[in-house]
Amino acid sequence: MHPHPQQEGIWLRFLSGPDVEELGIGQAEIIDAVEQVVAAHGRGETVFEPRTHLVPDNGGIGHFNVLRGHVATLGEHGVSGVKVVGDFVPNFQLGLPSELALLTLYDPTTGVPRAIIDATFITEARTGAMTAVGARHLARPDAGILGHVGARGTAFSNVTMLDALFELDEIRVTSRRPESREAFADQLRAATDTPVRVVDTAAEAFDGADILVEATRLTEPSPLLHPGLVKPGAFVVPYGTISAVSEDLLDVMDKVVVDDWREARSGRFGALRHHVDTGKLSSETLYAELGAVVSGQKPGREKPQERILLWHRGLSILDVAVGHLILERAERGEVGTMLRYR
Repeated sequence: MHPHPQQEGIWLRFLSGPDVEELGIGQAEIIDAVEQVVAAHGRGETVFEPRTHLVPDNGGIGHFNVLRGHVATLGEHGVSGVKVVGDFVPNFQLGLPSELALLTLYDPTTGVPRAIIDATFITEARTGAMTAVGARHLARPDAGILGHVGARGTAFSNVTMLDALFELDEIRVTSRRPESREAFADQLRAATDTPVRVVDTAAEAFDGADILVEATRLTEPSPLLHPGLVKPGAFVVPYGTISAVSEDLLDVMDKVVVDDWREARSGRFGALRHHVDTGKLSSETLYAELGAVVSGQKPGREKPQERILLWHRGLSILDVAVGHLILERAERGEVGTMLRYR
């Protein structure tokens, strides 16, 4: 199972979903790994390629995202990685997560593959961690009400990681299907003492909230998140694949931050795709990339009344950073299956 270092051939480590679970990586560790790689991105210590899409001829039920990145600050020589993640909304009908992912990690000095990892958990956790890192720098420190729309895979990480960083008074949740929002609320109540309230509409979840997270699974664009719901001082995170954002939302924002401007401009999908395509969001109206804020090059929140929006598409370098954290832990604990490559 675990070849001796002198054994012939090249071997790589396969980490299944249960292997990753067994390692018990904590949320705080994931948030730290994500914050460090976002700062590295701000300092230019990553090589980052915008995602590409593979859209099979399958009647529009889903597509694949291909993410590629390199982080120079990990390990001895840095780590390169490629993640393929499906986005298949009807998967719940089959009892499957809508986003199933596979990550491969490589030695950037030789091209030798180091690991194949079930990245379904990584995708969910790094997305929640990005929301949390953004909130740490851009939300009001005294934020008390979180409104979360959507019960997709990343929702649990979004809410629980934010709950760990802020002294929340209330968590409001809703989603399109009543059964999924109730199940999500039950899952949250088992994980936190913060009161969780299920509401029927996005407007009820968002109205007057201090942190607004839009993680819907729309099939057609619909303006669920609009200026009337965003109070002064609010922090807004929209990242539905199909936009749930009104055309005039950015009119009330004091600062708009993205994870990566090249990523924001690429691809066919994303919450603010229309705003980029029509020029409402441009290099002139953009305040900063989050890396510039986290690395200290630009201030984050400067005034309590500022309305700030963070649009994060999900960066490949986050997957590489969290994947590397998992791989190092697995190597130390000899977890996983060694596969002969050649």
